[in-house]
Formats: sequence, structure tokens, C-alpha cells
Amino acid sequence: MTRLARSLLFACFVPAIPLAVAQQQPAANQAGAATGQAAKTTPIPAETLHTGTQLVIVDVVVQDRSGHAIHGLTRDNFVLTEQKRPQTIRNFEEHSATANQKPGPAIPAMPPGVFTNYMPVAPDSTLNILLIDALNTPMQDQMYVRQQLEDYVKHAKPGVNAAVFGLTNRLIMLQGFTADPSVLRAAVEHHLIARSSTLLDDPVGGGAGPEKLSDVMQDSAPAGGDAMFAQTLASVQQFEAEQAALQTRMRTQYTLDAFNALAHYLSNFPGRKNLIWFSGSFPLQIEPDPTLNDPFAAMEDSNREFRETTNLLTLAQTSVYPVDARGLMTPPMFSASNSGKNYARNPSSFSKDSQKFFQSQAQEHMTMDQMASDTGGHAYYNTNGLSAAVAKAIDAGANYYTLTYNPTDKNWNGSYRSIHVDLTGTAAMQGAKLEYRHGYYADDPQQPPKKGELATQATVTPAQLADHAKEAYTRAALSRGAPAPSDIVFKVRVLPLTGKNEDAVAPGNQADPNGRMKAPYRTFAVDYVALPGDFSMLPQSDGRHTGGIEFATMVYDADGYLLDVSDKQIMLNLEPATYKRFESSPVRFQLLVSAPVKQESFMRLIIHDVPANHYGVVEIPTAEVGHLPALESETAPASPAKSAAGAAPDGSGKQ
Repeated sequence: MTRLARSLLFACFVPAIPLAVAQQQPAANQAGAATGQAAKTTPIPAETLHTGTQLVIVDVVVQDRSGHAIHGLTRDNFVLTEQKRPQTIRNFEEHSATANQKPGPAIPAMPPGVFTNYMPVAPDSTLNILLIDALNTPMQDQMYVRQQLEDYVKHAKPGVNAAVFGLTNRLIMLQGFTADPSVLRAAVEHHLIARSSTLLDDPVGGGAGPEKLSDVMQDSAPAGGDAMFAQTLASVQQFEAEQAALQTRMRTQYTLDAFNALAHYLSNFPGRKNLIWFSGSFPLQIEPDPTLNDPFAAMEDSNREFRETTNLLTLAQTSVYPVDARGLMTPPMFSASNSGKNYARNPSSFSKDSQKFFQSQAQEHMTMDQMASDTGGHAYYNTNGLSAAVAKAIDAGANYYTLTYNPTDKNWNGSYRSIHVDLTGTAAMQGAKLEYRHGYYADDPQQPPKKGELATQATVTPAQLADHAKEAYTRAALSRGAPAPSDIVFKVRVLPLTGKNEDAVAPGNQADPNGRMKAPYRTFAVDYVALPGDFSMLPQSDGRHTGGIEFATMVYDADGYLLDVSDKQIMLNLEPATYKRFESSPVRFQLLVSAPVKQESFMRLIIHDVPANHYGVVEIPTAEVGHLPALESETAPASPAKSAAGAAPDGSGKQ
């Protein structure tokens, strides 16, 4: 979106005219891009990943033996190959943390009750994301991460643009991007609350988890062997393995969903992003699990979704820096918390736990390295200096070179293509270390995917995987506290409709049937304004344009329970003259929504482009607008309802 277009958006706020239309379910989304592009696009977790240009973007971090950034290199210092074939570097740019950065365009002053999801970012700035993973991290390790982050933010330099996110069974934004160290410090000190994960064997930490039934059975095994006992023990062990595998698969799915949502959110910001992921367990399985009857099942599922996730992160120009929150680890067999296990009596149990620990640690570190390698980051483990790891990751991500090239191989068959970058001249003689993404999947950038076909070319339920990705993105867009997508940039005004409380919710509202929302209520007028260019209007052979736009306001309580929904959708089928008016006018809409007066609540204000499954979201505390002067009856809904484009309620354009 151009700056002029954004200026138009901010200049044209007027009261909305509501559209009376039937509510429908969201439609499927379109595909995103995988290799890279010169202009802004918005990726969606979808069947495959595409781009409009055959341009591959590679960010390269170059450091000396001591880990310091090497500056001043030129295009001629780099040699780039794809599948061992030399490639011509089309564009070259150096990025430095010490360079003078121009500030991003400022948001105009907003009157009371007016909000926007537009977030200005300096064009050449690097964004840093601190992701605290409570889903995969024992509580005591979470507390250690908090202590280390508090140490980091106390010494953080001004100008480092960072945001803080949390991961439980979903992604939560704890602090949006800020370059103010005091704001970042307040977020770390007040919002990072340790949470116990119900999907970890050892949610508190300090040991190898609770003693299993199979361990107890082995300790009391009858002497001389017993065939029936051995069969029972084997069944119990298989049950425990399948239960553990189920927990791991659930954590894997939640984790990948969170990364997908975060990649989508970050794709709306220009430039490089550094995702620093603090976790005490890395559940993404890239090796088979030998304890299961089908040891390859979970691995295959994880690999397919892992590929989709790394594709989305690559498109969003996001490098992942996994940090093992457990620090320098001691085998749990030597922990005092495991003193109840009689290793002296059962040395085979000690050997089994020892083997499990080292295999698990090796697998997790392999996963960390794979995630970092695929996205151009770096993994940090076996270190207690988490604060130093953050500083190194942020410094590395702020000093890099961007290389772009058009691949010489035009056969877009979905295969994996390796990328290799070398240095020449004196730079090579300095023993420099390079970090960059080491490949991509060559999906056809021009042809849309066949229905139900995944970029992975998987043969196992590909349509289900694609549908899950769509649903996961929609859930993230609608969930309280999740990152607010800005696929659609808009303004919204929220004011009380009248100064009176009501005993009934506003017409058309869908209140929680379980009665969580208690009377009295206050009715609010929610006025949306967006630009028509942000919506997918598909041309038809008869000259018409079709599309669908959904507006929703969702009211949540402080615990994230949905209290009330006001939701309208219009399906557009515009004649040429009507479409011309649509293109030249802001899209305006009004909803009425009820919120409880005596309960703390939050409004999530949503615009949904139905054909593309794009979202624009703003979230506000209801208390922020509850005290404002009321609109009274002068802005009450008009009848009959019409859109700014002049369309009738059915979207036909016939008045």
C-alpha cells in the first residue's frame, strides 16, 4: 500500500452506513509466496506458496572469528550458487545497525474512540521478536528466562525495535513493537508470568517427569520371568509411548500454528525480522520415534507442516534464533528430584533413562539447528548466558547483506533447491562465518495450485493439512490477545450509542448462551473505514466484479471467553458502473454491539476479505471507550441500508 493510499485512509473518516446482510461462513483463502518478491504481498497459510516474480531473496550475516559483524563488503565479494550452479546477484544491499535510519511515517493524531491497525515502521529497520514458549517449557525454566530477559532489557540500547509474544496453546501478543527500553522492560517485568504446561511430562521442571507405571512394574517384576507379565508390561509401555506421542503431536501442532500466525503477522512489515524463540523443548519431529508401532507417522506429518512453516517464515523475511531455555543441562538421573527412582536396584532403568535423555537432547538440538538453517538464523543451546544469546541474535540480525537473484533453473517442480554462499578475496581469508537460509522449495510462481494440492506434494491427506492451515489462521485472527493481522489496514471508531444501560443486547447480537455476559449492557456503535484496494474483487466475463467482505466485533472477557458477537457479511456482485464507484470510495460499515457494564471486557474489531481470507484486526479494552460521549440517535442505523459503493443489501448494485 502506498503512503498516499494510507493518507487517504486517514483523511476520509466519516460515519458509516450499515449493511443489512446475511451472515455466512468464511471462504477459503488464496495462496501466498515462497521464494520472494520485489513488492509487498501477504502470505496466507494455504495449499501452496507462490510469488508473482522469480526472485529469490537471501539475507546473509557475515561475522569474523570473534562473532563481530564484518562491514564494507561489496557485491563482488559474494559468490552465490543454487544446486552448485553459479547465479548472478541481481540486487545487493548492506544493512548496518550503526546506519542512520529514517523514522517511519507517524500515525496522525486520533480523536477519542478512533483506532487503527496501521503500525509505522522505519523502512530499513530490523524488527526483533522475543517469543516466550510456555507450552514447551517447564515453569522453573520460564522463570530463568524471565530473569535473563530482565537482565537484557536493563542494558538494552535505545532504538532496538522489539516485541514480546507468549505461546501457550495459542500465540499471545504481550507487547507490540517498541524502541523504548522502558516499555520493553515493563512488558518483561509485568507480563511474563510462568504458566504450567499440561502437555509436558515434567511441567514444573527439575526432573525426568513422574515415574511411569511401566517403571513401577519393572521394579516388581517376578523372578525367573513370566510370559503373561511380560506381555502386560509390553502393552503398558506401548500405551505410554502412544500417550506421550499424542502429547508431542499436540504440542507440535500448537507450535506450528503459532509460527504460522506469527509469520503472517510479520509479513506485513518490511525488512528483516529476528524471531528469538525461548523454549525448554522443541517438539518438531524430524526423526522417527522408535517407541511407536509406526515410528515414521509423526515424523512425516511434522515434516510436511514444518516445510510450510519455514516457507512462510522465509517469505516474511524472518530468521529464527532458537534458544534452549534450560541452559546448560545436567542429566536428570542425577537430580535430587529423582531420588525416588531406585536406580541402584534397577540399573537397567538408569541406562534406559540416560539413553532417552541423550537421544531426546540430540533430537531437539537437531531440530533447533534445522529451524535456524532453513530460515537463516542461529541456534543457542548448552549455555546459561541466555541474556548474551539475545544480544548476539539481535546484533547479528541487525548487520547483514541482502542478495537477490533470478534462478537460472526455470523448472518449477516443487523440489528443494540448495543455496550456497561463499566469500572471495580478503573477506574469505579472514575466516568469516556466514549465516543464511540454505535453500527453498521451487514451487511454480506463475501457476496456481490444483485444488487440494500442497506445496509439499504430499500424498497423505493434503487437503486436510491445507484446511487446517486456513482454520488455524482464522482462529488466530479472531482470538483474544493474538497478534492483530494488518492484511487490511483500516480505521475504526467505537463510541457508546446512547448514554443509557440496557437490559437486552443490541439487535442481531449473539450473546454467550451460557450466560457468562451479565446485564446491564452498553450498546456501542462501531464504524469501520477501509480502502477498496485491500479487498479481492474478482473480474467476471460479463464485466462484473465479485467479492465478499465480512465485518465483526467480538467481545471477550479478561480470560478470553467469548461473550458477544456482532457479525455481518456482504457478498458483492457489482456491475461495471457500481464497481467504478466502489474503487473510488472508502469502504464504510457500521455495527452495533453490546458489552457488559460491570465486567471487564475487550473488543476485537475485525474486517475479513472472504475470497482471499485476509484479515484486518484491532483490539481495545472496552473501558477505553465506555466513558466517551454518546452518539445518541443522530448516528443510528439508516434504512434501507446501502454501501459506500451504492450497492444494494444483496451486493448486486441494483438500487
